[in-house]
Amino acid sequence: MYIPKANEEKRVSVMHELMLAHPLGSLVTMGVSGLIASHIPMMLEKGGSEFGVLKGHISRANPQWKDFTSSVEALAIFAGHQHYISASWYPGTQEDGKEVPTWNYEVVHAYGTLKLVEDERWLMAHLESLTDTHEASSERPWKVSDAPESFIRSLLNGIIGLELPIRRLEGKWKVSQNRTASEREGVIEGLTKVNTPESLVMRDLVKRYS
Repeated sequence: MYIPKANEEKRVSVMHELMLAHPLGSLVTMGVSGLIASHIPMMLEKGGSEFGVLKGHISRANPQWKDFTSSVEALAIFAGHQHYISASWYPGTQEDGKEVPTWNYEVVHAYGTLKLVEDERWLMAHLESLTDTHEASSERPWKVSDAPESFIRSLLNGIIGLELPIRRLEGKWKVSQNRTASEREGVIEGLTKVNTPESLVMRDLVKRYS
């Protein structure tokens, strides 16, 4: 990933925070048929590797688990907050017109060697962890054990576990860091006026990284 110095995020804790907050990753692998990607929720476990281990699962009907080259690193992409930035928000638009729109965003790329897991105990523990994590905020959290055991076991037969020990992490926070103070103020004002949940989150990111 191309990362200008102004946009580079090296802090593992910050990158992990984004991955945990936006767990739907895009898993990209290379196989005989070329590149293939699946969009799957992943669990990040911080032990077992310098940068943590990603765990997920896909359907056995998905050809990705049969067609990937284990000697080529897999890539998991986690996209955080993003927002359009209008050229009209920059003072230069009124001064000389030499401005263009852009897009602000935060993203993490995680690389590693992908492993397949078919062990039923691993799969069950993974599904329980995934479910418990995302049901935690519910008033009445649903648990895997709420479904008939025979039903869950039949579903286990239809999935493949994925484990990705992270070898390297890349973080890119493109949130107007390369702009002047007055230009950032224009972006902050513009995002405030848009007044949507996403625009206000991006406004706060621009403030934080100014």
